Amino acid sequence: MTPPTQRVTRGFSIDDEGTESSSAPRRIRTRQQIMAGEGKRPPAAVPLSDLAHNPFNPREELTDVEETAESLRERGQLQPIAVVRTAAFLAVHADQAETIGDAAYVVIDGNRRLAAARVAGLAELRIDVNDGLATSAEDILESALIANIHRVDVPALDQARSIQGLVAKHGSQGKVARRLQKSEAWVSQRLALLELPADLQAKVESGDLPVKHARRIGRLPAEQQHAEADKALNPVKTPRKPRGSAAPAERGKSADPGAAESGPALPAQATGSAGDGDSLNPVKGATDSSVPDLPWTDPSWFNRHLRKHMSGQHRDELVLLLMADE
Repeated sequence: MTPPTQRVTRGFSIDDEGTESSSAPRRIRTRQQIMAGEGKRPPAAVPLSDLAHNPFNPREELTDVEETAESLRERGQLQPIAVVRTAAFLAVHADQAETIGDAAYVVIDGNRRLAAARVAGLAELRIDVNDGLATSAEDILESALIANIHRVDVPALDQARSIQGLVAKHGSQGKVARRLQKSEAWVSQRLALLELPADLQAKVESGDLPVKHARRIGRLPAEQQHAEADKALNPVKTPRKPRGSAAPAERGKSADPGAAESGPALPAQATGSAGDGDSLNPVKGATDSSVPDLPWTDPSWFNRHLRKHMSGQHRDELVLLLMADE
């Protein structure tokens, strides 16, 4: 029978081989750490009074709160909200102590759900505590922005202002694009909204000026922006001709290589004549004579010819137009 381990002094013991062993020392927390909640297992849910809105939330106005409140009443809370402890938040934003008040946590992702929970009369919300979201002021801004980045109800100008703050912190649009896992063109598009004068920004916020046009206009010189905005706000629509309404003689003009009124000559590659040896895939079955017979299904063809005949600035504008949200 193996003899029991002999205890020789408090905290130490000698095993049957005569070697000393000791357990890992217990971590001792200071009074301040205990008051701040460090080392304490966070609760799964907390009363709403323990939660404070993020004062740096990219959404200046919380939308659809009533709809979210109704969803909370009917289906309950489907996902926990992401929060940081107030102590961690104030460590990088000490000037916000009065704004946060007595709340134990600051919401990073879930500010609208918190507002809706109060409207719905809920007693508590489930939380996910992650102080890593608040290691620096820019991390707090990034975390809130990334949480909202794919949500269609985030106002475009609010998003642009948040991105501008990140560019100021990180020094370049390229670095911000990598942190947000977006392209530099995507970042540039959104920042273009901030190049608009105040009256056009107001039209974007009111919805009068569509965002897809505003992003393009923001890239133009200041003296051209109002004129382009007027075109976007008051588009002149050209009546479409019914198909097949042109006289036979008129339809035949496009086949006459010597007819000046048939419009600008197409590149040799587009007309099928000998060129640089490119193989073409023109649109088949096109019956509308107003659509040029170009290789619409061959992006490489357009890439070559746009680089040859279009300036870099105009290519950038074309990229923005192609990437504009519908």
